[in-house]
Amino acid sequence: MSALNTDLYELTMAAGYFTAGKTNEVATFELSARKLPDNRNFLVAAGLQQAVEYLSDLRFAADEVDYLRSLVAFKNAPPEFFKFLRDLRFSGDLFALPEGTPVFANEPIAIVRAPIIEAQLVETYLLSTFAFQTMVASKAIRCVTAAAGRPVVEFGSRRAHSPEAGILAGRAAYIAGCSGTSNSQAGKNFGIPVFGTAAHSWTMSFRTEEESFHALQNLLGEATVFLIDTYDTIEGARLATKLGNPCWGLRLDSGDLIEQSREVRRILDEAGMHTAKIFATNDLNEYRLAELVRADAPIDAFGVGTQLATSADAPTLSVVYKLVELRKDSVVNYAAKFSNEKSTLPGAKQIYRYPDHDVVALASECNSDFSGGELLIRPIFIGGRLVESLPAAPQIRAYAQSAIHALPKGLMSLEDSIPYPVEISPRLIDLAESLRARHGAVRQ
Repeated sequence: MSALNTDLYELTMAAGYFTAGKTNEVATFELSARKLPDNRNFLVAAGLQQAVEYLSDLRFAADEVDYLRSLVAFKNAPPEFFKFLRDLRFSGDLFALPEGTPVFANEPIAIVRAPIIEAQLVETYLLSTFAFQTMVASKAIRCVTAAAGRPVVEFGSRRAHSPEAGILAGRAAYIAGCSGTSNSQAGKNFGIPVFGTAAHSWTMSFRTEEESFHALQNLLGEATVFLIDTYDTIEGARLATKLGNPCWGLRLDSGDLIEQSREVRRILDEAGMHTAKIFATNDLNEYRLAELVRADAPIDAFGVGTQLATSADAPTLSVVYKLVELRKDSVVNYAAKFSNEKSTLPGAKQIYRYPDHDVVALASECNSDFSGGELLIRPIFIGGRLVESLPAAPQIRAYAQSAIHALPKGLMSLEDSIPYPVEISPRLIDLAESLRARHGAVRQ
């Protein structure tokens, strides 16, 4: 994985650290979400697998080092710095929440402890992959909750912000509880069930709608899903019953889904096709899903596209990557930011989860002080080596469902903002206050 995929200022800082003789200093950075987006009571952590792959393969190619050497920003960098980059590999530690873990504002999602240049260079990529997948996973659980047990399929690759984003959106949505994705590459890469129907262009490419349906049925057999609203939805449903089985079901993609699904269900049942399902799409989101469920619309499954793959109502996440410790030899200097509305807490941390609250404490605090709490942050890399194999997407999904189910039920609300108590340990508070006093920072 190219280490060049980072912001320029990470690289100029790396050159500065090298020139200042700081290569033997070990930095600890924490990645967290500063605040929850509107209408989110919690987030679902995702993106760890891609972070691990990135750190495992981190390196600069020779032509990339030559490119950096050509930039004016590095005209004063010593030649030894560029040799340092050519030999760079990640040699540090990574601690993180298991993917699928519910997480709240200002709780660490990942912690990097490494020589300061390594720890600094990886900031951009880690922020990007954790933020995007956590954002989509957090949207997905809302859609799954709203569907009230009816399957939800992620359908948003064509509206995602890039082809790679489409693949990772499928993964993140599945982890959080979606039944599968429309993205074939995501299916292959991650073992996710894939789903798809035919487009309107299929129907329009044939002389008649019946001819298109018949050709699709000959190809797909029991997996056939007829898209029935290219011309006239109700007539499309009647045509599907004329052809009969094999048929998985019918897809609705426009109009009044409540009334149309009821009429289509009646047509199917009158034709004896009681097992044929109704699959609905058409710019759905969690609120629309909840509306359809409340109306008892006879829809068996949903496809959610744009709103899910882009997390349209909350398309960004305020993730930050902040220095919390700096070690040189045996001396530890704690670091924190105290500026208004952007303050951080010093020291590497651990999260203890109880049935109704979390406690964020220093990682160095004795576990016996928090008996009964579940330790959430786990070692992933130690000394540049993977120490815990990562589960596959289906196993992550099962863990996520269990972890989310254990949360207080009020947090699943789509409308209400329900605060979840996140306590800070007294020792962590004392450390922050002593550091604030040392820097003469005024409490805002």
